[in-house]
Amino acid sequence: MPKPQTMKPQTAAKKLGVLLAETPAEFQEGVVSRDELNALQAEPPEWLATLRRNGPHTRQETARRLGISNSGLTRSGIGEHLTTDEIKAVLDEMPDWLVAERDILAQVRAEEARLKARDAERA
Repeated sequence: MPKPQTMKPQTAAKKLGVLLAETPAEFQEGVVSRDELNALQAEPPEWLATLRRNGPHTRQETARRLGISNSGLTRSGIGEHLTTDEIKAVLDEMPDWLVAERDILAQVRAEEARLKARDAERA
């Protein structure tokens, strides 16, 4: 019987889209098999559902919820991981930097779409 594929907790947390430091101690200290990861994704336990819902969120998730790029998040000066309530507060305030970063991301996506369409015409 083959040995089950396992991963470090950091890798599993990244695949689950959560911060390792916010997970339970038993998750942080063990190894996670591929089957365990699939089970966590299929039927998240309460701690995982709460973490995904309330945060604090990863930088990638924070950027996605704000509608900006990871680079835009860095340029904004937001250094720590934000909770859902903190993200909502930023969205409610809609500061100038957020408007500018959303515009930049829209321009980048439009240019990527244009290039993809151009390349499709050439093929």
